[in-house]
Amino acid sequence: MSNIKRCLFTGFVFTMAAMVLTVLIIPAGHTADFKKEYKLQVNVGPAFYWGIGATKFADLAREKTNGQINIKPYFGSALLKGAQLKSAQMVAKGVIDCAYESTINISPVIPEANVFHLPFFINNFENLDKMKAGQSGQAVFMSMEKVGLQPLAWAENGFRQVTNSKRPIEKPEDLKGLRIRVVGNPMFMDTFRQLGADPVNMNWGDAQTAFQQGVVDGQENPVGVLIPVQIYQYHQYATFWNYLVDPLVIYWNQKQWKAFPPDIQKAIQEAALESGRFEIALCRAGLDGDKSINILKNEFNYTMEVPDPVKFMESKGMTVSFLNEAQVKAFADATAPVLEKWTKELGADLVDKARADMAQ
Repeated sequence: MSNIKRCLFTGFVFTMAAMVLTVLIIPAGHTADFKKEYKLQVNVGPAFYWGIGATKFADLAREKTNGQINIKPYFGSALLKGAQLKSAQMVAKGVIDCAYESTINISPVIPEANVFHLPFFINNFENLDKMKAGQSGQAVFMSMEKVGLQPLAWAENGFRQVTNSKRPIEKPEDLKGLRIRVVGNPMFMDTFRQLGADPVNMNWGDAQTAFQQGVVDGQENPVGVLIPVQIYQYHQYATFWNYLVDPLVIYWNQKQWKAFPPDIQKAIQEAALESGRFEIALCRAGLDGDKSINILKNEFNYTMEVPDPVKFMESKGMTVSFLNEAQVKAFADATAPVLEKWTKELGADLVDKARADMAQ
């Protein structure tokens, strides 16, 4: 072999060796294999507590993966063109990568999620936490996995309260004849019909116009929505009755998730859990004593702009009513047929699991 051929051959061998070594060293989940952007579906805008939590998730995921996973939140259901009930289907298909989503919006695909929407069933944060950590919460996650979703962590939109422009709502009879804007979930519609109200499903833009025109009297939403939408512009009365709750779930397309290397999975999971804890504290701040305020201050160095939502609403001229145990029982008794109907729909086994969780 001539010197020129020997040099060319040696160079070729070294080049091939370097290529083989590179393949061996670079793990399957190297940056080159990641997307430049992972799309995150978010139903609300960035100023809502839910939206702030989604931004926190994206920031933490970027930080914990050293910039390898870049999540971009798409607020206002922009990826779905407002069709928020299709979130679970689109993530399962891989059209959207991940979501920071309400149990209300996944319930058409994950009916088990409706266990959180049974009227006057959960009632307080302690019971909610027990369910999320217990058998009933696990049943929701298992159902998600069966349809191609990878649940990562719980977050929260909060217990839903009712506001209106007519009168304080302190007993079931107070709702009779009131036209109340509700989300499109049939369980919500059944509950208000059972109480003698006229529930109507419409988007928020139309609802605001209807409030101003006086054709719709009230609505139901958590505090984390009531403050940003400035509900006091339309309604004078608010009733804190915790009639049902709206947990959020952070989840990913399962096929894509399983392709991530373990270190990336671990980092994203940690980001989801941490952002969920942060976002839950935002939603509960001022409603659970100092507990959530202290979590935000001590763990996240975060100060709430509205640390006491009730006092804030009152400062805007609203009359805020809190129902006592006997008053809540009156509403629970009045809606018992709805609870019975939906226990059969969801399955007594799931509802029994929820009751067992809360009894712990």
